[in-house]
Amino acid sequence: MTRPHDLLAAVADGVDPGPFALVRREGADHLELFTGTVRTADRLADIPLPDGPPGPRTLALVPYRQIGERGFACVDDGVPLECLVISARHRIGLAEALDVLPDRPVRSTGAGFDIADDEYAATVGRVLADEIGRGEGANFVIHRTMRATVQGSPLVAALAALRRLLLRERGAYWTFVVHTGSRILVGASPERHVSVDDGLVMMNPISGTFRHTGAAADRDALLRFLHDPKEVEELYMVLDEELKMMATVAEHGGQVVGPYLREMAHLAHTEYLLAGRGSRDVREVLRETMFAPTVTGSPMENACRVIARHERTGRRYYAGVLALLGRDDGGRQTLDAPILIRTAELSPAGELRVPVGATLVRHSTAAGEVAETHAKAAGVLAALGLGPDAPEPGPRPEIRYDHSGSARLTPRRDPEQSYADDPEVRAALAARNAPLARFWLDQRTPGASALAGLAGLRALIVDGEDTFTGMLAHQLGALGLRVDRRDWREPGPVDGYDLVVVGPGPGDPGDLSAPKMAAMRALLVGLLESGRPTLAVCLGHQLLSGLLGLPLHRREAPYQGLQRDVAVFGATRRVGFYSTFTARADADRVASAYGPVELSRDPADGAVHALRGPGFAGVQFHPESVLSRDGLAVLADLLGHLLANPALTGHGPADRG
Repeated sequence: MTRPHDLLAAVADGVDPGPFALVRREGADHLELFTGTVRTADRLADIPLPDGPPGPRTLALVPYRQIGERGFACVDDGVPLECLVISARHRIGLAEALDVLPDRPVRSTGAGFDIADDEYAATVGRVLADEIGRGEGANFVIHRTMRATVQGSPLVAALAALRRLLLRERGAYWTFVVHTGSRILVGASPERHVSVDDGLVMMNPISGTFRHTGAAADRDALLRFLHDPKEVEELYMVLDEELKMMATVAEHGGQVVGPYLREMAHLAHTEYLLAGRGSRDVREVLRETMFAPTVTGSPMENACRVIARHERTGRRYYAGVLALLGRDDGGRQTLDAPILIRTAELSPAGELRVPVGATLVRHSTAAGEVAETHAKAAGVLAALGLGPDAPEPGPRPEIRYDHSGSARLTPRRDPEQSYADDPEVRAALAARNAPLARFWLDQRTPGASALAGLAGLRALIVDGEDTFTGMLAHQLGALGLRVDRRDWREPGPVDGYDLVVVGPGPGDPGDLSAPKMAAMRALLVGLLESGRPTLAVCLGHQLLSGLLGLPLHRREAPYQGLQRDVAVFGATRRVGFYSTFTARADADRVASAYGPVELSRDPADGAVHALRGPGFAGVQFHPESVLSRDGLAVLADLLGHLLANPALTGHGPADRG
């Protein structure tokens, strides 16, 4: 049963046609039908990707519990990693698909969230106070699930829902139905997680949610949304987090493109694209990018702990990915993986689950995040008969052609309903890049930022459970250092390194009973006593401050994803903070057991933004962050001090934008 008409006719007649997937990818004027057999795998490395002619090989349904492969915490619900091993692939035109897909209402009963609004709001409050407020991270995503029962054939219902999504939803990266025999997934995901094509790795951080009604007043509300500090900072934070991932899977890190507005039927999002060259096996790329910060939080490892503490059930496939693996004409591996959000899961018995989540940041309100979960579920729920439809954007989508002759599908709709080309909207989006680091926004020529005084020198970065260290490694490498990274749990010598960086991470630096804090403090003691040049960043800076006798305080309002202009040893620098704790001092110079220390302090409260002494330095902010416009200049200046090379000091390439 390989022809689309045969398969859909069999479903309409109540026959199970066997495993298949029906997918429309962003901008395509057709759907792809994949058929084959289903097998399960224990690990991402076990996903089959055999040699052979070009094209897709396997469609993997990756559940959230696979995050355990990285050693991260999760509520393990036992949901399997299923793989549709593709034996046949067919194309079906969009108009033809709309004609053959079942055009009938979907009826669902008993709908309700598994967690009531007031209970979810209470969870939001706890996360804001107990996690973000105590320095456990910058943002966290907590989910809830709408549950119901579908009447009639679940497979027919899923295909009917697909038809309605194709007609009424817009802005989706993938619109799809996947049937494995043990489950059905149907959805319209707006977000590419990661793709690999011709060695180009791309990621697509999306954040910020604007709920619209289709009314003319939406334009003014949209402009207010685009200038809302909470929404702006939320996107910056997930951008930083995905840049951390790109630092691992792309040889030179990721270049930032955008931001853009992604409009959907019930809401709009803001987004960036990240691109970089990589050579890893695509299954490794999947593993190293589990999972998007837009559905977990940051820093990633601790976000998973926070999720496990506050979510009472497993996530099943929510926040995981669909992953289409294949090969191109040259035999190179390809990958296309949308995030499993705005997706419903149906069992053969008709049990329906639609999980959704909200991103909690320091500006969040409980009521706002409750409303966001309702808005995010609206599109899929409407397609499944559980909510009002969005207006249908015309009788049929319109096919247009771009300058290269490629077909692009755009829905027919009133131009007033699309804001992406509105000059004020475009200006508001472009303005978001003005304060950001050009290091991540511009095309980087290898060696262009290298400083002659660093040639041949080696640096070791010790990671405190925050992969900002990957971005830091790229910046230090761009300046000319040879860089290694090591987890704080991995003991090892520091001999042979010209510089040791004690890096960032979550947690309370005053809790020296915590193994991480004790280990990183002991490392700093050894470095200071040996006189080895040492740079401490964020958590490392806090621990160093404690060793120098400076008191530590927890801020009343966390500095998570906050950008500020601060004085750093006589120069005003625009930098980004991700911290809840800070050291404080009453003077610009203090004595310590390791020599005199010069401090750069906040004039308002004495918070220590940076310090330096004989052979050591520390910064509370993140010079590697996309929020640190002047981060590269700060690093160059500090390296000049640490490595006793005056030629570097004051000559760092200032990131002025």
